Amino acid sequence: MKILHTSDWHVGKQLRGMSRLDEHRAVLAEIAGIARTEQVDIVLVTGDLFESAAPAPDAQRVVWEALLALRDACPQVIAIGGNHDNQYAFDAWAPVFHAAGITVLGHATRADAGGVVECTTASGEPAVIALVPFVSQRFAVRAEQLLELDMAQSTGLYAERMRVLIDALCRAFRPDAVNVLAAHCYVRGAKLGGGERDAQVANEYGIEGVQLPVGAHYVALGHLHRAQRIEAPAPAWYAGSPIQVDFGEERDVKHVLLVEAAPGTPARVETRPLRSAWTLRTLEGTLDEVRAQAPEVGDAWLRVVLHEPTRAGLADEVRALLPRAVDVRVERPEPEGQPEPSRSRRGRSARELFAEYAASEGVDDERLLQLFARLYDDALAEVR
Repeated sequence: MKILHTSDWHVGKQLRGMSRLDEHRAVLAEIAGIARTEQVDIVLVTGDLFESAAPAPDAQRVVWEALLALRDACPQVIAIGGNHDNQYAFDAWAPVFHAAGITVLGHATRADAGGVVECTTASGEPAVIALVPFVSQRFAVRAEQLLELDMAQSTGLYAERMRVLIDALCRAFRPDAVNVLAAHCYVRGAKLGGGERDAQVANEYGIEGVQLPVGAHYVALGHLHRAQRIEAPAPAWYAGSPIQVDFGEERDVKHVLLVEAAPGTPARVETRPLRSAWTLRTLEGTLDEVRAQAPEVGDAWLRVVLHEPTRAGLADEVRALLPRAVDVRVERPEPEGQPEPSRSRRGRSARELFAEYAASEGVDDERLLQLFARLYDDALAEVR
């Protein structure tokens, strides 16, 4: 049996205000192409299909078309809700997607209410897939308990509740089937990709790798953006995000996971790189040094960190040179030697004080001093 595991699409994500829908269309079409070429039996999408719980219509269209394209490429497509998704909406849409042959589950539920999916591949191999969409701490630990318990107690109770939930669903595993757990959660000890938001990853509320089922042939995880294997009793992997979501991920190579499994043997996992999305890259140095690197950047989204004195229009010069620079920062050079002692303000003009302040901030722009002088004179004239 072949399974394609993908996760954390984050469709609708913008990069400093720039839309990335075209990238998502391209990379999701690439994933569907891999599913078709590899002739996979099942596609698992383990949460965070959207960037927001209130996705714009154009983002929704990209996701729905991607799920339908995956369904055209393989017999069984299963998607679970993540913490970024509107999990209530997922459950509301489930009957519509079921009619298209796609399983969508927003909230964790009992095995007999959709928490376990059983299917048979074209070759006759049975599969049992336990589904654990994102479970918030407020859902697993009641609000009144959160108020009564300290952090250690509440995180311990969360982990215990998750263990009970996972164990209950995995009781459906069968010795004659390929048994899979698909979950959107944080496993302690896993490495963040760099583009996650700390508040949404919620490191405190997680589970231990040993809580994952020993009887699973494969554990498909979502939530973290870096593809990685987790120490667990069974082969357990985060698929990671298919695009570099933010500049913290610019060193990550994005791919999907291809899983081959059969009853009685652990899964074999291989990666398939994804090349359709644009890369993210940071350029650093003086303006002249950045200008020298400009011919090499290609279509990458750029973060530019300049090491030189600030002046008006500097960021505009960078964007004129590098139209794909979405983040321009100026880090002033550290002053050499001992800092000069601060001088008294008494008896000094506003122009002198402003010039001293600008110099202390690393601003070297005579036009700014002239503008301050003109505005200061205008303000004085208004007062008189």
